[in-house]
Amino acid sequence: MVNYIKKYWIIVASMMLVFITSCTKDYPKNVDSPDEVVLKSIKIVNAGAAGNTVVQGMIDEDKKTVSFPRLDVLTDFSKIRFEAEMSNGATLDQSSYAFDFGDGESVKAKVVKVVNNKRFREYMVTLRKLVPVFGADFSKAEIYDYTNNPLGNPIYPGFVSLNTRGTGFDGQRVLIVTRATGGSHLLDVSELKQNKVSPIKLNLTGVVGGTLDVNVGAQVKGHTYIANLSGGLTSPFRIYHWTDPSAAPQVIADLNIASIPGAGTRHGDNMSVNLDENGNGFMYFGDNAVSKILRLTVTNYTTISGPTVLPNASGSSYVMSFNRVGNTGDYIYTGYDAPIRVANESAVISYTLPTSAAVPNRGCDARVVTFNGERYLIMTTAARGAQDATVLYVYDITKGSTITEALQLFDAKVDKAAIFQYSLFGTVNTTPSTQTGWYVTKDAEGKDDKLTLYTASADAGFVIIDFPKKKMDD
Repeated sequence: MVNYIKKYWIIVASMMLVFITSCTKDYPKNVDSPDEVVLKSIKIVNAGAAGNTVVQGMIDEDKKTVSFPRLDVLTDFSKIRFEAEMSNGATLDQSSYAFDFGDGESVKAKVVKVVNNKRFREYMVTLRKLVPVFGADFSKAEIYDYTNNPLGNPIYPGFVSLNTRGTGFDGQRVLIVTRATGGSHLLDVSELKQNKVSPIKLNLTGVVGGTLDVNVGAQVKGHTYIANLSGGLTSPFRIYHWTDPSAAPQVIADLNIASIPGAGTRHGDNMSVNLDENGNGFMYFGDNAVSKILRLTVTNYTTISGPTVLPNASGSSYVMSFNRVGNTGDYIYTGYDAPIRVANESAVISYTLPTSAAVPNRGCDARVVTFNGERYLIMTTAARGAQDATVLYVYDITKGSTITEALQLFDAKVDKAAIFQYSLFGTVNTTPSTQTGWYVTKDAEGKDDKLTLYTASADAGFVIIDFPKKKMDD
């Protein structure tokens, strides 16, 4: 019986060996083929308006891609013809190729095949139109940080215990309105960019009165403004002005709010200054109760007249902002509990950006910035609760002939993401006074060359960020 079993397993093992051997012999062997499909060089032979410009391409064999220098926009992109050096016997799969650029598109890619009998290899060919580039290059930010953000310098002294609630920026200087030791002062922007801090003290002779002597301010084309915080109706509301920091200020407004019917109470929690090149325009102050706006007419930077009471819209908050859009009659009107609104100089709202848009409702001191052919919406969020952060946001709202149309088109976009953002790491506080600003540096020909953005927030500090204009790569 044992011998029988041994013989059985010997037979089975022999059969398996035969089976494995026979299967091994059935595997196909690699057969060398002369039909190579390598693209060695390629050029476009019909570029340009006349269709006779030759443009050489650059091949990346590892990535199987082909790129070309930017092409004249008058090129017939529907019939692009290539001449190529390839492996022996190989050809391109088509005699010409259509690169169908959509409206507003300047880059288009298409697969081109190198074919040799039954073998082929695909290359992704990218064409780019020679079109001018606009706007700022937000990928090349140079940041001069004096906030809580650990990536920069330490937070600027005085931004603690809500001692500093107001700042200003005009591209040359930063205004610090503070009750901290040392008092309100200016800082030179060029020095800050070298990490140098040399406060230029303001002469505060006669700066007294109200609940707080100083609270908010603005820096406009070399003119420094500071307003106090008034108390009740009989508390004085004063605005001071400097062009020489060492000289005592001009008191350009000393208002008895009680004498202005319906003006509301307690002014100076916010300040929006909108002046043209001649120093003419308006100052806006929303009252603490968020019920009224006090508008003051400004002439030649220093003459204050025509106090006018306007209605305040719901949600504006007591740190509202009211900023003019360029030289138009439109203003961006908002606060940390309100959407972005477009209004006229009398606070009559003509458009409200739906809250469904991807713009934080906490956005404060929103402004419209124009630079190198593009238009942006900037704002900085107020930290009102544990879920909030103090962040500068920039949105592209270039399309549209008016600011209302621009915001409508922005709202219609699927992708409303900010094109740039920067965190100040602000702490949650009860007085989220927040400011923004911007400045454009021109080149020797008077064209936009560099965009500078600024923002600050109570107990968060301030930051200055430079962006160069976009340049055409090639």
